[in-house]
Amino acid sequence: MADDDLATLGPAAGPRMTSTAISTDRPFDGPEHPQPGPEAAPAAGPAARWLPRIVIAGLVLAALNLRPAITSLGALLEEVRTGLGMSGTVAGLLTSVPALCFAAFGIAAPRLARRWGPGTVVCAGMAAIALGVVARPYAGGTGGFLAASVLALAGIAVSNVLMPVVIKSWFPARVGPMTGLYSMALALGTSLAAAVTVPMTEALGGSWRTGLAVWGVLAAVAAVPWLVVVRQRRAAAGAAGATAYRPAGTPVRIASSPTAWALAVFFGLQATGAYITMGWMPQIFRDAGVSAGTAGVLLAVTMAMGVPLSFVLPRLATRMRHQGPLAVLLGLCGLAGYTGLWLAPASGAWVWALLMGISNCAFPLALTMIGMRATSSAGVVKLSAFVQCVGYLISIPGPLLVGTLYQHSGGWGLPIALMAGLMVPQIAVGVLAGRDRRIEDEV
Repeated sequence: MADDDLATLGPAAGPRMTSTAISTDRPFDGPEHPQPGPEAAPAAGPAARWLPRIVIAGLVLAALNLRPAITSLGALLEEVRTGLGMSGTVAGLLTSVPALCFAAFGIAAPRLARRWGPGTVVCAGMAAIALGVVARPYAGGTGGFLAASVLALAGIAVSNVLMPVVIKSWFPARVGPMTGLYSMALALGTSLAAAVTVPMTEALGGSWRTGLAVWGVLAAVAAVPWLVVVRQRRAAAGAAGATAYRPAGTPVRIASSPTAWALAVFFGLQATGAYITMGWMPQIFRDAGVSAGTAGVLLAVTMAMGVPLSFVLPRLATRMRHQGPLAVLLGLCGLAGYTGLWLAPASGAWVWALLMGISNCAFPLALTMIGMRATSSAGVVKLSAFVQCVGYLISIPGPLLVGTLYQHSGGWGLPIALMAGLMVPQIAVGVLAGRDRRIEDEV
C-alpha cells in the first residue's frame, strides 16, 4: 500500500478503506463510477508495527515546527531590520507575509496530496521549512531573506492543511485526542520559539543569523519520521505488486457547503483575534503603564494557556454532538477580556491575559471541527484547504486595521471596540459550524 493517500494508509481506517479503489491518476475524490482494483496490501515487517507510533511522533514534531519560523523572527525583528537595512515598510510587510502565504500555498495542498500523497507532501514541507529557515539569514539582502522566508512558509502552509487529514486517516476514532496532541505541540512550539530565541542567540555568540538559522535543525529532525512512513508504505506497495489506489466517492464541491463557509469564517475571525493579540496586546499594556518586561510575560501567559487547553478542548468537542456551546464560551471569554482591556488594562492585566488565552483556543476547536465535518479523508483535506485558505485571507486586514485605528485615534478605545465587535460574528458562525452536519451531505 503506497503513501499516495492516507485514506488508504492509516491502519485505523478499517476495512472500508480497502474495498473499492481507483488508479492514482484519477482525481483525489474519485469518479462517479470507479473501476475496482485489488485490495491494498498491509505494510509488513517490524517497522509496520511501529508505524502508528512513528506517525504520532511525526505529527508532534511537525506541529512543533509550524510556528517557530514566524515567532523566532518576531523576537529578533529589530536586529534583522538593522542587519539587512530594512525599512519600516518592508518590516511591516514581512509580518504580514505569513497569513498571505498560508492562504496562497495552502490551496495547493489537495492537488499535491493527490499527486504525491499527504505523507510525502508533509515530509517535503518539513524539508522546505528547514531549508528556508537555514538559508534566509545568509541569503544576501532583503530580497533573499524574503524569498527564503516564503519557502519556509510554503512548507508550513501545506503541512497546516494536511495535518487534519493525517489525523482523520490514521486515527478516525481518536480525532479529539490526536487533534489535542497536535494543537498542544503547535502551541508549545509557538511559545517556545518566542521565549528562547533571544537567550539562545546570546548563548550561540549573539549573531541574529545563527539565532534564526538554528531552528532549521528542528525542522530537519521532523522530516525523519515522515521519511520512514513514506518508505515503508512504498515498500509495502511494491511487495503487493500494486500501484496506489484511491477511495471511491463523488467529488465534493466544497464552495457549495454552508457548513464549510461557516467554518472558514469562524477560522478567519479566530485567526484575526490571535494575530491582533500577538501583535498588539503588549503595546496595549505598555501604554497603560505596564513595564515592557511584564507586558512580554503577559503575552507569554496568554500563549501558554493554549498548551493545556489545546489538549483538553478537542477531547471535549468530540464528545459533543454540537460544538456551538464551546464556540460561545470561548467568544464570551474574549468579550470579557477585551472589556477588561478597555476598562482597566493595568489593574486587571493578569485576568485579561488569561481570558484572552482561553479565547484563543478557538483555533484547536476549529481544527477539531474540520475533522468532524467531513466523512471521508478526501473530504477532510478539501475542507481543511478551503477553511484555512479562506480563513487566513480573512485574517490579513485585522492587525493592519487595528494599527491604523490606533494611529489615527491616538488611543486604544476604537481598536478594542473593533476587537470586541469581531467576537460577535465569531460566536454566530461558530454556532453554525458546530452543528452536527457533514459537507458530503450538503453538497
